[in-house]
Amino acid sequence: MERAEAYGFSGAMSGAFLLSCLLFAAVSRRQRGPYMDEVFHVPQAQAYCHGHFLQWDPMITTLPGLYLLSVGVVKPAAWLLGWTGSVVCSVGMLRFINLLFSAGNFYLLYLLLFKIHQKNKAVSGFQRILSALTLAAFPTLYFFTFLYYTDPGSVFFTLFSYLMCLYGNHKTSALLGFCGFLFRQTNIVWTVFCAGNVVAEKLNEAWKIELQKKKDEKISSRKGSFSDLTRILQFLVEYLISPKNLVTLSALTWPYIILVSLFFVFVFINGGIVVGDRSSHEACLHFPQLFYFLSFTVFFSFPHLLTPTKIRKFLLSLRKHPVQYSLITVISFFLIWKFTYVHKYLLADNRHYTFYVWRKVFQRHELVKYLLVPFYMFAGWSFADTLKSKSIFWILMYFVCLLAVTVPQKLLEFRYFILPFLIYKLNIPFLSLYRQLLELAFYILVNAVTFYLFLNRTFQWENNDEVQRFMW
Repeated sequence: MERAEAYGFSGAMSGAFLLSCLLFAAVSRRQRGPYMDEVFHVPQAQAYCHGHFLQWDPMITTLPGLYLLSVGVVKPAAWLLGWTGSVVCSVGMLRFINLLFSAGNFYLLYLLLFKIHQKNKAVSGFQRILSALTLAAFPTLYFFTFLYYTDPGSVFFTLFSYLMCLYGNHKTSALLGFCGFLFRQTNIVWTVFCAGNVVAEKLNEAWKIELQKKKDEKISSRKGSFSDLTRILQFLVEYLISPKNLVTLSALTWPYIILVSLFFVFVFINGGIVVGDRSSHEACLHFPQLFYFLSFTVFFSFPHLLTPTKIRKFLLSLRKHPVQYSLITVISFFLIWKFTYVHKYLLADNRHYTFYVWRKVFQRHELVKYLLVPFYMFAGWSFADTLKSKSIFWILMYFVCLLAVTVPQKLLEFRYFILPFLIYKLNIPFLSLYRQLLELAFYILVNAVTFYLFLNRTFQWENNDEVQRFMW
């Protein structure tokens, strides 16, 4: 990192942290007590603060990573600063933990952008800083910086694990992946993703050697026709059934293999992936979740994905491959018809944006969910098109992880899209400076509207005196 870039990054990070502190103070003044899921998280952390480590709220569905880390940070800080009484593990103090995670996420996003795009000399230091700032301000993640939720910590350990993986420190990466798993069980998918990065790199090397042997310059390891894809899949199967190759890959990924094995032991002993209340978190094959994620990604990446050039290229692709797109359309209709689920929380809780998205869009008419298929197809094509700089093996690995982390979820919840979205954004090419600034301005606008609604547009439910607030 050059000196000017280092100063620029330090200034951006300091400024963002100062602004977050001011916003944190505003949120804490308006909402002093626990809100939404904090009603479960805060008392649990406070029980740990008082040394009651065997006490557990059965309504909590995640492992105790957030509470253990909170106690590990707050208790020593209280001892050093001489704090006593209720302030030690107060709501504000516990929320402040996520403010620290938010600063850490900003730093990790910058380091990841630097590492992933280090070969791209055309990218300036200012663009890297701007991209890191934009992703750190990603509205769905940034909002939960100011509440005591698991999301900022979950993202922190997952991004840290990914960074260590890219630097080849796989034992450290697996250990950080374990910390991420303690924050949210589904983060085990991103441990598989880290292992998949290693496997994809080896596969790509072997595929290039295979091409050189056959002297077939028409086949690309990144994109091609259906016959090219068939040959790549055939190569993939042949490579992975080779005992020698499996031993090599196992030697490279053994820390991740151990962690995934421990995960399966946990699932077997626990009787499922969810701890606590399982009645509202049942796994199912909710394939339209992939369509919702693609739509979510287009919305938050419109300067990159929703452009006139992209639309023209998609229409040209549509005209060149009518049979393939017709087949995709039929499959999409079938998946929506047979695998659309509506969670009771989605219909009942009018504090969340998803409640209004579902009511204003999907509940307008029974046919709306089918009429959106052309948009889903464009979103999927545009999404894949931006990843064409990655190897086909990396893309296959990412999509497997994307399906694993979204499809089993019955509830439409934007928080579940944070990590796959960030990893996608980290790996696509940089936007032009104008489009980067447009995206950052859009994120700031969405954040401003969200916090305005949360702080000022309160309401009350009938037969309930508590103040209700709009949120993600």
